[in-house]
Amino acid sequence: MTYNPELVPEGARIQVKEELRRDGGTRIELRGRDLVPNRVYGAHVHTKPCGELPTDAGPHYQDRVDPTQPSVDPAYANPRNEVWLDLATDKDGSDRSIGTVDWRFREGGARSVVLHEMATTTHQGHAGMAGARLACINVAFE
Repeated sequence: MTYNPELVPEGARIQVKEELRRDGGTRIELRGRDLVPNRVYGAHVHTKPCGELPTDAGPHYQDRVDPTQPSVDPAYANPRNEVWLDLATDKDGSDRSIGTVDWRFREGGARSVVLHEMATTTHQGHAGMAGARLACINVAFE
């Protein structure tokens, strides 16, 4: 689902692969092709499936859920408690990123990956923020 065809062109290809690790952790790989060349995108696993509106995908999936939403506290909004998959495309509009966490998704708790307009920020009060939602991919996470 593309919400901004100028930044995620029709025909762009996104692939998400989940690997359940023997140690109880999870490895997520995100591959993007035919995106805008030489551009950075934020990308995160979200709690709900994609919908007509960018907000339909809900908030970022968190292993330990921040009681204050939207979550911008770096104690919760960080790549150890969420799955961050930012991309930095090459001249052909391609990139791949991998997020590895030491936990597994709760059943039905993770339903999509959202591409955002900028790299994910980490500072207090803005942690986990990455701008507008540009596209969404439904994923059947285990």
